Amino acid sequence: MKDRFGRPVKHIRISINDDCNLDCFYCHREGQIDSTKKMSPVEIEKILMVAKELGISRVKITGGEPLIRKDLPDIIRRASKYMSDVSLTTNGTLLGPLAEILHEAGLNRVNISLDTLDGNRYGKITGKDLHGKVLDGISAAVRAGLHPVKINIVALFDSSMDELMKIVREAWRLGAIPQIIEQVDMNSAGYPDITNVEKHISSLAISERERKVQGRKIYTMEDEDNNLKDVEVVRPMHNTRFCSKCSRIRVTCDGLLKPCLMHNEGLVDALTPIRRGESMDELTKLFHEVIMNRYPYWR
Repeated sequence: MKDRFGRPVKHIRISINDDCNLDCFYCHREGQIDSTKKMSPVEIEKILMVAKELGISRVKITGGEPLIRKDLPDIIRRASKYMSDVSLTTNGTLLGPLAEILHEAGLNRVNISLDTLDGNRYGKITGKDLHGKVLDGISAAVRAGLHPVKINIVALFDSSMDELMKIVREAWRLGAIPQIIEQVDMNSAGYPDITNVEKHISSLAISERERKVQGRKIYTMEDEDNNLKDVEVVRPMHNTRFCSKCSRIRVTCDGLLKPCLMHNEGLVDALTPIRRGESMDELTKLFHEVIMNRYPYWR
C-alpha cells in the first residue's frame, strides 16, 4: 500500500498509553492529544490484523511509557502473531525485571532512552534520578537476547560532544547500539543543530552507510579496543529526505490512526468502529483513508 506520494507503508507505530513515570522536558508525547480512552489488547490485536492484510509487517510499541501497562506481555504476544518484527520504545527504568518476560512473549528488539550518564543531570532532564535503573535495563535486555538493543540519545542544547561520546562508548560496552537523535521541536521553540555532532562522528568513522528507513546515516567507528562498532544519527527536523523515505503510520493510545508525528491533520478514528463491531472490510477502508492522508511534513 502506497500513499499519494508513492511512499510504501510497511511499519506501524502504536502508542498503548500516554502516561509515564518520568517527566522529560523535551517529550513530544508521540504527538498525541490528551484522552481518557485506552485500547485493550484485543483492540490493538484487531488493528494489527488489518495492518497485516495491507502488507505492514513491523510494529513498534510506544507510550507514554509502555512498561507501565501490566498487560504489556499480552499485547506483545498478540502483536507477534501478525507482525514479523515487534519492537518497543521505553525509558528503560522498569525494564530490568521484564526484559526476559517480554522477549519470551515475542518482543524482538528494544529502544531505550538515555541522554546522560550523570545522575544529577538525568534528574534535571527527567524529573527523577533513575539512570542506574536504565543501565540495569539495558544490561537485562542484552542478556535476554533482544537484538538489537538501541540507545536513544537525544542531543539537547547543552549536550557537550564529550558527554554524547561517553554515552556512545557506554552503549558499546554494554552491547548496545547508540543512536544520536535530533531533538524534535513540536512547538516552534527551536531545537539544537547537530551538524557539528555528525561532522565529529563522521571524522572518526571508518565507513558510513544509509538505512532505508528515513535515510538515516550509520557510521562505523572503532571502540577503545579497536573493535568495529556502529553509531546511528537521526535527523528528522527540516529534513526532506527523512520525510520522503518515511514508511510508517501511527496509532494513538485512544485508537486514532495518525498519518504523521508532527501534526494532527487527517486523523481517522479506528477505535469507535472496532467497538461497534465493524467488519474487517470497513476497518481496512479506514487504513486506506489514513494512508491517503499522509504527506511529507518537510517538502
